[in-house]
Amino acid sequence: MTAVTAPPSLLDTVVADGRRRFRRGVLLTALGIAAVLAAFLYTGGLSPERYRGTLTTILTLIGDSLPPDFSRWRGWGWPLLETMAMSVAGTALGAVAGLVLGALAARTVVPGWVAGPVRLLLNTARSIPGLVWGVLFVAAVGFGPLPGVFALAGHSTGVLGKLYAEIIEHVDPAPGRALLSHGVSRLGVLRFSLWPQILPRVVDVTLYRWEHNVRSATTLGVVGAGGLGLEVVTAFHLFEYREAFALILVILALVTAINVAGARLRARFLGDGAGA
Repeated sequence: MTAVTAPPSLLDTVVADGRRRFRRGVLLTALGIAAVLAAFLYTGGLSPERYRGTLTTILTLIGDSLPPDFSRWRGWGWPLLETMAMSVAGTALGAVAGLVLGALAARTVVPGWVAGPVRLLLNTARSIPGLVWGVLFVAAVGFGPLPGVFALAGHSTGVLGKLYAEIIEHVDPAPGRALLSHGVSRLGVLRFSLWPQILPRVVDVTLYRWEHNVRSATTLGVVGAGGLGLEVVTAFHLFEYREAFALILVILALVTAINVAGARLRARFLGDGAGA
């Protein structure tokens, strides 16, 4: 007689599936740790010789930077204004371009043959480092804050466009369909359904990008885009570490103030409790 095998119970199936997931998770975790260790090994991060004298050098630099020298603070007003102007204008241009391209990259809005090339364009824009954008526009329009504006806008377009596209794709379509069923035009659906849903997150990521661009605007001074970054680079070249540290503190205070202002703006106008 042939033995009859009982079908696996639901509990057995769940247990077996859990074991497979656990083994897969352990394998992926081990591969991730191995990749990180390989990266450290390749870059010399696991070589003890590379760390000899590191702490002494860092402490020496810190000692040479203290106390911070604010004696030339009167001359920092114009570079500070340049940095702020670059960050505001660059973020605004990037946000406008990113919103348009982000809508064209959202697969829930346009066909795939349109979204695909636009996504490739956004990927290209954000894959080019900000300093490379800076070198390009310094060569194109000359030195000063203007190439910094375009450099920040170029990279911000790629980043914000991707984020805006993801925000649009995650919009709940039900309210829009309900409006369409009642005869509301597509422009009305955009105004009364899509825009209210995406506005809080759009403002949130744009404010964060502005904060990021303030820091990026300082690094663009390396390629001649002006601003506080040029002052920091000049101070380091002249071994004026105390003045450089003072400028870094100014940048830190500026970024912190923007972060606090952004949190308050979200709390007041968007109902986000983060800034309360």
